[in-house]
Amino acid sequence: MSWHETPLTRLLGVRLPIVQAAMAGGASTPRLAGAVSEAGGLGSVAGAPLSPNELRSAIRETRGLTDKPFAVNLFGPLPPPSGERVAEWAALVDREPVLPPPPTWSVDDQLAVLAKEEVRIFSFTFGIPPLDRFEAITIGTATTVAEAVALERAGVDVVVAQGFEAGGHRGTFLAKPERSLVGTIALVPQVVDAISVPVVAAGGIVDGRGIAAALALGAQGVQLGTAFIGCPEGGAGEEHRAALGRETTITRVMTGRHARGVRSPLVDELGRAGVEPPDYPLPRSFFPEPVLLVGQGGPLARALPARSLVLTLAEETDAAVARLR
Repeated sequence: MSWHETPLTRLLGVRLPIVQAAMAGGASTPRLAGAVSEAGGLGSVAGAPLSPNELRSAIRETRGLTDKPFAVNLFGPLPPPSGERVAEWAALVDREPVLPPPPTWSVDDQLAVLAKEEVRIFSFTFGIPPLDRFEAITIGTATTVAEAVALERAGVDVVVAQGFEAGGHRGTFLAKPERSLVGTIALVPQVVDAISVPVVAAGGIVDGRGIAAALALGAQGVQLGTAFIGCPEGGAGEEHRAALGRETTITRVMTGRHARGVRSPLVDELGRAGVEPPDYPLPRSFFPEPVLLVGQGGPLARALPARSLVLTLAEETDAAVARLR
């Protein structure tokens, strides 16, 4: 059996077990999701920050670009930010806190859009949202074995095992993020052994060698985010693309939630200050630098059109698997 013929690909209806991570904040676009799906992978719409109307438009735009399966990603229910510590934090970053108005919608409102649009694949992170609102294949994110077990018990169909190396926000929801920093190589086989549903490996995977390694660990597929930042179909700016080779760190200072992003003198200074940042997502709205969320595999990322990148990843995986044989 070929490496890309797995129960996961049959479940999702895709040709390749390559999932494009949903990168909220602009890097993910319907164009990127559509191109990845058209190439045989699973594109993802980053729906979490979108209002119901925006979410509906993004889903319909993606459907206009591909008739292949794609996922829509949301966050689990999060408590509203309290607004505490904003003044103290604003003084630290020497900025006036221009805070966004609170959203006028909820996760339930977003789920209602997914139900009405008959979304077939629903992925999520930051916990477990209600899973009985509509019929869909569900994909949840775990950063520990305990979280993977909790997802399976909740009825999730696929678990993404997010390693320490991954860019963007940590999907941790059961323990403190700083106590849930397990590397991909250590995490994936433990999760595979602990649950019976398909496991997708995420974190530090940007080429075919990484895909082959993840499959050797027992994963049935991979999820890549940083690898797609350089694709012209995405919404990452030039500064974000240029940051792919820079050192990264996991910190709360950029958004209020633990995330891996580019390290800078300001990030280090704020980390040393010992001041608790405001609740997620308030710090991002007046952070004085671009928030550049990048994984540890950034130096290996390529600036290729999404279709070319997916096909290249498949060819590289073929070659890596052949070498192992």
